[in-house]
Amino acid sequence: MNHETAVSNAKEIADRILAPAARQNDKEARFSSEAIAALGSAGLLGVMLPAEVGGSALGPRTFAAVVATLAEADASAAMVYLMHMSATATIAEARPGATVAQTLKDISAGKHLTTLAFSEAGSRSHFWAPVSRAKRNAVNVHLTAKKSWVTSAGHAQSYVVSALAPEGKSPTDSTIYLVTSDTPGLSVAGPWDGLGMRANASAPMILDDCKIEADRQLTDDGAGFKAMLEVVLPLFNLGTSAVALGLCRAAVSGTAAHLNGARFEHLGQTLGESLPTLRAQLATMQIDTDGLAARIDDLVDHLERPRDTTMLRVLESKAAAGDVAIAVTSAAMRACGGAAFSKHLAIERLFRDAHAGAVMAPTGDVLREFIGKAVLGIPLF
Repeated sequence: MNHETAVSNAKEIADRILAPAARQNDKEARFSSEAIAALGSAGLLGVMLPAEVGGSALGPRTFAAVVATLAEADASAAMVYLMHMSATATIAEARPGATVAQTLKDISAGKHLTTLAFSEAGSRSHFWAPVSRAKRNAVNVHLTAKKSWVTSAGHAQSYVVSALAPEGKSPTDSTIYLVTSDTPGLSVAGPWDGLGMRANASAPMILDDCKIEADRQLTDDGAGFKAMLEVVLPLFNLGTSAVALGLCRAAVSGTAAHLNGARFEHLGQTLGESLPTLRAQLATMQIDTDGLAARIDDLVDHLERPRDTTMLRVLESKAAAGDVAIAVTSAAMRACGGAAFSKHLAIERLFRDAHAGAVMAPTGDVLREFIGKAVLGIPLF
């Protein structure tokens, strides 16, 4: 599969499965198993994995394009996909001795959904600093933890889980493990009822003395932090930026459709024909959306050809994308007025979904702290 085929497959799934069900899935906070099955059948769950495990060996450019395409129809499904891809990348980079080949083959075959389980209530938006600690005996490791905001909770076949290393001394001395859904002691701790991204099942989960075999340890002891920064963060920030881009594109097209369709009957004109102020708002939305697309292209280029400024671009991308998505969807709410406010249009769902990015770790405020430190030459951690 090449880039064009991957994006075409994503568009077909978005049009056929995601868009028709997005409104009801959002209303019911319903996870779309149909979407995951379709993504698996289309080969998109393993699109970045190497050919030797059945993947298509495509890169961040394809990943970003697929995520944005899905997000135009349903940002919740796009978030499920990007969390899966971030977790898959972590599994693919597992240390020697980890038994992950079959898992990767199952992912490529569309039979296995995975996700990240990093965040904990105790460290909140500092996802890189788990407060739970692994305990090791002579044979294996035992994990006890309360994880928050686990996308696809209860629906994934595996979870990429962080914990402080058994002998870890600092909050960044973490280790990452692969925990399968049938592991005794693993459970979903409650329902997901969010303001936005309502259909991605981002519920809390509990690990109650879960036994993890040695070959399910994905990183060396204390090397989890390095994997989070070098493997997970670039892909996650690119993916969340692409979700924001999809939301913006949907907001622009939805607003344009409303301005072309709604009419002042007494004037014989559409809203767009009659009100230059609305045309100006739409123009600003388009400018901001195209600017975000250019920023994402720049980040992709940095990931394809790493350089000294790559990590700064990674940090900037999500912070900027969150602001743009909120601004564009807010403008869409104003431009579409009562039709948006009364939920006659999908605009209000886009508006709610856009606000999720700002509070999703690493939050915009945390990213700005990192960016400021980087510009000043201060160590980030």
